[in-house]
Amino acid sequence: MFAALDLGTNNCRLLVAVPQRHGQFRVIDAFSRIVRLGEGLTANGHLSRAAMDRAVEALKICGDKLRNRKIRKARLIATEACRTADNGVEFLQRVEREAGLRLEIIDRQTEARLAVSGCGSLVERDTQGVVLFDIGGGSSEIALIDLTGQRSPRLANHIVSWTSLPVGVVSLAERFGGRTVTREIFAAMVEDVAVRLRSFDGRDRLSHVLASPKFHLLGTSGTVTTLAGVHLDLERYDRRRVDGLWMDRDSVDRMVEKLVGWDFQQRCANPCIGADRADLVLAGCAILEAIRAVWPSERLRVADRGLREGILSELMADDGVWRNSGRGRA
Repeated sequence: MFAALDLGTNNCRLLVAVPQRHGQFRVIDAFSRIVRLGEGLTANGHLSRAAMDRAVEALKICGDKLRNRKIRKARLIATEACRTADNGVEFLQRVEREAGLRLEIIDRQTEARLAVSGCGSLVERDTQGVVLFDIGGGSSEIALIDLTGQRSPRLANHIVSWTSLPVGVVSLAERFGGRTVTREIFAAMVEDVAVRLRSFDGRDRLSHVLASPKFHLLGTSGTVTTLAGVHLDLERYDRRRVDGLWMDRDSVDRMVEKLVGWDFQQRCANPCIGADRADLVLAGCAILEAIRAVWPSERLRVADRGLREGILSELMADDGVWRNSGRGRA
């Protein structure tokens, strides 16, 4: 058994899995809870007592799960909230004392690579280029992937450029407001992200494939999975129907337009959004719109997977569990 834990700005997530056929694994235990660790971080520069308490309680559950299983290898990571908070290291010391878990703060480049590694099976063999993005709570990672040459088993080997924007759904919603979002506020959020993207020197590294039908966007975040759930008009969120879903440009446009037109209570009432995400989803849509403006694509593929799956893929590959079972994937 292998384990991966991701403590983000908004969520605490754990996966425990066993290897299957080459490049794949079967999840045998999972945990996910919205803890909003980064709540107030943008304004105050530090993690609040209430936010840390919520996260520690979730991590205690994760710790119990890990101790009750025979784990061969595990990687436990923390991302933007702990990277930027002035008390991030102090918080992780508390986590070790109270939950018995030692978390590693990863840098943004590692975060981008892990997101790519987690999505390898969603990039088809004839694809020429992909812009993969992970819209998080406190940061958003973007990786440009060029597949015009010989394909490597590891998708992350094809990253030709990447960036990490220090803005995510929590930080953007806290600055602009998440409950009442007028079209003017939404446009201001989009422009805020667009300004950051314009300073990304590597944004043109896929210009030679942008017009190709074999180029697409790949989104791995609550924002795109929420859009997909609303698009499918699901009565309750269903990962099996969302993960790997293709959405065309017009469908994404319609869903963003629909959400911008809903008020806070309408967003709360949608089963794929709910009260936990109703004040964050439009910030995520704004980040998505800024990304789509730089890399216009006829197709967006939705991934309900990310850092944890990337960690598991790398742990298993590095441990050699698939070494003699043929050619693999990322």
